[in-house]
Amino acid sequence: MNDVELAIHIAERAGGMLLDLRETSGFEGKALGVEGDRIANAFIMETLRRERPDDAILSEEEVNDTARCSVERVWIVDPLDGTREYGEGRTDWAVHVAMAVGGEATLGAVALPGLGLTLDSARPMPPKPRPATLRMLVSRTRPAAEAMDVAQKLGAELVPMGSAGAKAMAVVRGEADIYLHSGGQYEWDNCAPVAVARAAGLHCSRIDGSPLSYNHANPWLPDLLICPADLAEEVLRLVGSASAAA
Repeated sequence: MNDVELAIHIAERAGGMLLDLRETSGFEGKALGVEGDRIANAFIMETLRRERPDDAILSEEEVNDTARCSVERVWIVDPLDGTREYGEGRTDWAVHVAMAVGGEATLGAVALPGLGLTLDSARPMPPKPRPATLRMLVSRTRPAAEAMDVAQKLGAELVPMGSAGAKAMAVVRGEADIYLHSGGQYEWDNCAPVAVARAAGLHCSRIDGSPLSYNHANPWLPDLLICPADLAEEVLRLVGSASAAA
């Protein structure tokens, strides 16, 4: 199978394992999340090392081996994005499998097992009509001040949601319009979502408008904007004015 087919296969299989674990293991809450991270990561690492032995891997659940920075092709994975939501029995969690080549998010798959969906960069979803009132995604537990400020200025409805992948895919699916995050992330939180969102024709950048890049020694990538291209200029302007006033 080619790279994107492999990404889809891995994301879906890991997602299925996580659903089975939640239904049959007897684990609950935080303990369920810890075990889910462990088994999904083990499957992903084993599969990638077998199928793509010459590629590097950056996983949230592995030690950060910076030797990967000298490798052109690196898989960037989050075995369980939204551990809290998974442990609470919710649906807004995801499995991220992406590849970055030369620092660019070139392909990816985001499984939403709780919804029975997998979105990927090879089969972009067509855009849906936007409602009259824009919908801004925010964290369920830590809404970012910048997002709240921009939402107020746009007159946007706030949509609380769990994992980064679930939020990004809500924009791809047309269930929301803007995902503006400034509360801190890592490369594994957004590489696969960005690959899928870009393939769907959405704008993806840092919140200052600069490009997103991957496979750095320090994988901290603190902020993100995903939205339709025709909204990007206005959202970035409002973020900039909020930052200048702070």
